[in-house]
Amino acid sequence: MARATSPGSELVEKRRLLQLETLYDLSLALHAQRPEGDLIEELLERVCAVLDPAAATAVTRDAHGEVKAVSMVGWLEARPAPEELLDGQIWRDLVAAGETIRRRDGEVAGRRYRELLATPLSYRGVFVGFVAVMDKEARGGGDPNFSDADRRFLQSVAALAAVAIDSARQVESLESERERLTEENFALRGRVSEEVEGQRIIAHAPAMREALERVERLAPRGVSVLVRGESGTGKELIAKLLHLRSGRDGALVALNCAAIPESLLESELFGIEKGVATGVEARRGKFELADGGTLFLDEIGDMQPALQAKLLRALQEREVVRLGGRQPVPVDVRLIAATHQNLEEKVAAGGFREDLYYRLKGVEIQLPPLRERRQDIPSLVRQFAESFCRREGIAVPVIRPEALALLLGHDFPGNVRELENTVEAAVSLADGAVTAELLASLLTGTQEAGDEGQDLELARVERRHIARVLRLTEGNKSKAADLLGINRRTLQRKGF
Repeated sequence: MARATSPGSELVEKRRLLQLETLYDLSLALHAQRPEGDLIEELLERVCAVLDPAAATAVTRDAHGEVKAVSMVGWLEARPAPEELLDGQIWRDLVAAGETIRRRDGEVAGRRYRELLATPLSYRGVFVGFVAVMDKEARGGGDPNFSDADRRFLQSVAALAAVAIDSARQVESLESERERLTEENFALRGRVSEEVEGQRIIAHAPAMREALERVERLAPRGVSVLVRGESGTGKELIAKLLHLRSGRDGALVALNCAAIPESLLESELFGIEKGVATGVEARRGKFELADGGTLFLDEIGDMQPALQAKLLRALQEREVVRLGGRQPVPVDVRLIAATHQNLEEKVAAGGFREDLYYRLKGVEIQLPPLRERRQDIPSLVRQFAESFCRREGIAVPVIRPEALALLLGHDFPGNVRELENTVEAAVSLADGAVTAELLASLLTGTQEAGDEGQDLELARVERRHIARVLRLTEGNKSKAADLLGINRRTLQRKGF
């Protein structure tokens, strides 16, 4: 005759079975290749489904001690800053004990509790965070306190999660290394041609790769090159690369036509003879200085028509006459010109000589604005941050995923130059990590982090940049969530 079982023992057996099933399901879910934020959310959802806490939280930190991922449920008041979870007594107690702790009548990040059960997330002796549950809800007359079985379950979940987090971070590190090796491979294959003044030219975007391929084909030739693109797109860097790959023995000499008054530009270009004016000594111009090398004329669209005629003659005759002189000086110069202006419109309006236009326009290289090569931004950010930190002798801070997403969504009217200045400013101000809030203050000009107006601005910035990242991923919400460093469900909760 079968022994009768009490309702209480049946409930215990069902709970035990639920815990085992949850551990099995969780082991499968946690070991998929997913962002750390997704792992933490999955962990807390499973824990809450089994232990029935009134509130719970899970948080991880990075190597710098900054919050990396966090999930919280049951905070009825305003949601606290995630940093409060790692600044409180519970975290200190967990690190000191090195194992699960039970506390009564206290608070965590402003949330009061009657009973708390917390366990560290640690792997190979490294504490990466913790998971805590508070105030078990008694259902059906059950025990309102966490049991030893609950404690063991929480420990088992934390052990699984810690291994999964370590694996996710290794994958993240390998992915970063893969990107670095990919860039080096591009360099070896000539995609990223070579370092120019200590900087590699990043070219993952098709339009930028096409520009560099043109540089490789044109560099050994003597043809004039017109580099076009918005301000800050790297026209001078391309000119330097053309010269480096040209094999010419002479120097690269650069002159910004917009930065020098018209009255001085002629002598700067062609030189000046002694005695033209009182106290004037003979001086060679840029053409003579670039003999056997390359002359780079930036912002050539700003050159006045009278001087354009003299420039055209120098290019055609391959000789120059110094200001105040009569004897022509032969020069062997390869010309590279650059402009952000529409020369065709200037020719039509009579502001630029048509014959000089066609002389300069031997071959064109069009540089895309940064907003059309957003896939290059992560690599550019890393390069600028590492270069700046190496120069300043400081540690490279962590670039938060949400901060990178903010950069990916920004239009950067100043292009690569603006991005470089923004990264250097952010690194200078960062306290171990570059956050979205810090970048938002730099990109919007808002300085007061606690200002009520900024909260509104940040909300607008967040929605605008999420929308742009979605456009970048062509509507793929999973890819967008990965770039933003959030869970896809979080993306949906934000209305996307």
